[in-house]
Amino acid sequence: MVLVVDAVLLAVGVLALWIGARLLVTGASRLAGAAGVSALVVGLTVVAFGTSAPEFAVSLEAAFAGQGDVSIGNVVGSNLFNLGVILGLVGILSPFRVTETLVRRDALAMATATAVAALVLLNGAVSRLEGAILLALLGGYLGALGIAIRTASRADGGRLDAAGDGVTVPPLAPDEGVPREIQPTLEGGRVLVGLLLVIGGGRVLIDSAVGLALAVGISEWAVGATIVATGTSLPELVTSVVAVRRGDVGIAAGNVVGSNVFNALGVLGLVAVVQPTAVDPAVFLGIAWLCVLTAFATVVLATGRRLTRLEGLGLVALGAGYWVVSVAL
Repeated sequence: MVLVVDAVLLAVGVLALWIGARLLVTGASRLAGAAGVSALVVGLTVVAFGTSAPEFAVSLEAAFAGQGDVSIGNVVGSNLFNLGVILGLVGILSPFRVTETLVRRDALAMATATAVAALVLLNGAVSRLEGAILLALLGGYLGALGIAIRTASRADGGRLDAAGDGVTVPPLAPDEGVPREIQPTLEGGRVLVGLLLVIGGGRVLIDSAVGLALAVGISEWAVGATIVATGTSLPELVTSVVAVRRGDVGIAAGNVVGSNVFNALGVLGLVAVVQPTAVDPAVFLGIAWLCVLTAFATVVLATGRRLTRLEGLGLVALGAGYWVVSVAL
């Protein structure tokens, strides 16, 4: 009976994620168009932080419960899933031109955040001091991002295009029956409801997925790095796929890159500050795999300024490969 309930809740969580992602992307992209803010910036900040909320909640809860393997495994596994599966699928569904901003600043920030997180976890534990350093680095990245936005906005008359190149962004084509005029209050409410559904749906899905996994005897690290990581990354997956379908590749790519920065610096840092924890030696395989995947993704994004379908397939293969190896071990 418990398994049946978990299966039903799993379906409910997926439905809530899908509806919430549509609302989130619609509201965020329309507000970005009305304000002249780059869609990439929206993806890197508002959408990325919102879709990373499940990682924050689950990792903190696991740390408080003394489940360090689940907590850290969730961070490592989520970033692997984001880069491998999600960015790979974005490339397969809609090969896109990579902006100089994404390559020079944000992809570099993601690679740096991954390298720092790897160094922190080399001894199999993370302390409060290390957590504070990670949070400080996240604050520095957000501050630099804010300065870059203001500088570019002033240089281009206060408006940026979706690629951050200085051209006004028109609102996305409206859904059926939705007027083209942007109503900030309505769109702000849409974003809020979307975030709540994404976070709530992710939470329901995680609880039910973990219940099903533990019932069949999967280890805590495997649960954290695969089942929980996949569950907490579903908001990023759904949001990115919806964004691609709506033609907002900037939000999709920014969501992946921004989420990985938030996870590596914010989630890991907050967990360490609140509850210093040690993890299973299996973390070394996960970190090594993540570093390789991050390096590959960064090179791919910088090559020819375009992510192709073949490169997307390569990312998916690398991401899925870790999932298979982690479960097998």
